[in-house]
Amino acid sequence: MVPLQQFDWPTSLGEVLAQYAGLLWDVVAFVLAFAVVYVVGKYVMVKLVRRSLSARGFDRTVVQLATTTAGAVVFFVAVAVAFTVAGFGSFLAAFATLGGALALALGFAAQDLVANFVSGVFILKDKPFQVDDWIEWNDMSGVVREIDLRVTKVETFNNEVITVPNSELANNAVTNAMANERLRLQFVFGIGYDDDIGEATDIILDDARANPDVLDDPEPSVRTTELADSYVGLESRIWIEDPGRGKFKEVLSDHVTGVKERFDAEGIEMPYPYRELTGGISIEEVSGLDRVNVTGD
Repeated sequence: MVPLQQFDWPTSLGEVLAQYAGLLWDVVAFVLAFAVVYVVGKYVMVKLVRRSLSARGFDRTVVQLATTTAGAVVFFVAVAVAFTVAGFGSFLAAFATLGGALALALGFAAQDLVANFVSGVFILKDKPFQVDDWIEWNDMSGVVREIDLRVTKVETFNNEVITVPNSELANNAVTNAMANERLRLQFVFGIGYDDDIGEATDIILDDARANPDVLDDPEPSVRTTELADSYVGLESRIWIEDPGRGKFKEVLSDHVTGVKERFDAEGIEMPYPYRELTGGISIEEVSGLDRVNVTGD
């Protein structure tokens, strides 16, 4: 190491240029190469990514994410090209090795985050549900209030908010009851074996047709679907439009209540399972003790 007292400091511009000309040229080459590659790359690549994704109908959030990522890629490419042009190849190789190791470590540490992130991109692209849709998944249900790249916020019907990781929604079956303009509702009414199926069917259809929220096309229908231990099952099938959880519950409740009242008025039984026990009880004396015997069918 040369002591500072013995170092020959340049005393003129000519000496500065002579001593540091190579370094100055490397710096100028680095700046020029970086500027050219970054400006041209960002203008071409970012613009191309934005137009391509927009033309394919991707959500605006996905487009913004992709353009931001493209800009970051262009930045790192510009740095790499500038280092190469300036003659700092060895430094660039060391930097690339370190960056690869860090990327690998971060990838393992954030694999769940990345999975949710990628799932969010596919949800926004494929649109299996949208904001204000009523969805069901994994025995849970609610109305979608916000779709982000990492999580989806769902409001339950108890006015709670569930923050659901996007990977859970992307990797499981999701039922979207509001995906179409119309929704079919079903309910099984049980009548006694001695009751008239035709009469019960007419009552169910009359009540459905009297409800203004039930569609005439497709028209209501009734099918015999069960011969259970204690009842005959008649499944009512009705259609509503503009389905939502509130309307679904209201229409179905009105229909069930109306049919129950008509059944009661017409004397049609709606039985429930029951068991009849028969037999008797006898008491015998055995060695001074009473023993109870229970017999039954």
